[in-house]
Amino acid sequence: MSIVSDYFSFQNGYAFKSKDFVRNGKYAIIRIKELKDGGVKFFEDTARTNPEDSFNINKYIVKKGDVLFALTGDPVNKTNPLSWVGRVSYYNHDTPALLNQRVCKAIPKNKVSNEFLYYFFRQNEEFYNLASKATGSASQANISTKTIEQHIMEIPDEDIRKKIVFMLLNIDMKIDVNNRINDNLEQQIITIFDKLFSDLIIDKSLFVPMGEIADFKYGTMPKKDKIQETGYPIFSGYKIVGYYPEKMFENPQLIIVARGVGGCGDVKFTPKDCYLTNLSIAIIPSDLRHELYMFYYLKQQDMKILNTGSAQPQITISSLANYNIPIPNIEDIETFNSFAVPFVEMVRKNEIEIKQLSNLRDFLLPRLMSGEIDISDIHL
Repeated sequence: MSIVSDYFSFQNGYAFKSKDFVRNGKYAIIRIKELKDGGVKFFEDTARTNPEDSFNINKYIVKKGDVLFALTGDPVNKTNPLSWVGRVSYYNHDTPALLNQRVCKAIPKNKVSNEFLYYFFRQNEEFYNLASKATGSASQANISTKTIEQHIMEIPDEDIRKKIVFMLLNIDMKIDVNNRINDNLEQQIITIFDKLFSDLIIDKSLFVPMGEIADFKYGTMPKKDKIQETGYPIFSGYKIVGYYPEKMFENPQLIIVARGVGGCGDVKFTPKDCYLTNLSIAIIPSDLRHELYMFYYLKQQDMKILNTGSAQPQITISSLANYNIPIPNIEDIETFNSFAVPFVEMVRKNEIEIKQLSNLRDFLLPRLMSGEIDISDIHL
């Protein structure tokens, strides 16, 4: 019987202090919040630093291909696995970063690749088993590097390992390419938006309450006995949480996330043909030509200023209706749409492919690892 420490050791992150953070530092700092759905995502408020010459860079550096674990997170009794303790991430950025405390990186012992370790713990069963070993409270769970090291890890022969990694990594590489294309398309849309409207949105005479140009509709909580495995996606504003026999909107619908810690105030489009839960509010412009303009305007604003409440932040229809937004003339709106609509359609097409590829990877992963799918005769 093998355990993880037969193949890997682990390095804990450094306990950076707030005084170490600088706005334009050379290195981004990877904290727990940056570990997102199997990858590392940097944000506008991601901490950065310029380490002193005496700082041990080599000990805490994170480079492309490193595998990271969150040592603190939610316990498994919380409903969102993306926030659980023990979640694994693969660092796929070209620029090195530094490791913060409560995040660790794997150091291979030249027997098993980082990529195999990553996919091993991307299996739902292995992830759950690791997270279930956590200690702590009902609101915060912790594991140690020793917990990871002692996890049982039976692995196939090297040839099979390489084939498993090759198949799964190629799917993830295609997903990454599509995400990068979408990021680039979004940046182009925002650049066009800024060039067309940067002067107009400082003209206070153009501002009107959103309630004069749009209607609003709360999503509703689906009936539990009607939630099923197929049908129309139930969208919470954060993710798809099931499927329903009815749909609320046929086309992608502009919404604002109206409840919840972290995402309240985010502006998004729903999936096509969806049912919207009561965590979000639909924004329905009286003139649909305004929809994309409103999306990209609101997306660049800090809509969290509308949050009320403490333990459970929320946004109300009343606060949205009274929020002032500039409305340019329709000719400028149509010019923007002529550029933006084809790009948005490309983004949505790529998102569909990303979802299909993700489903394929998640279907193959446990079956490849268990040997249920025989790949011994495949030649690389």
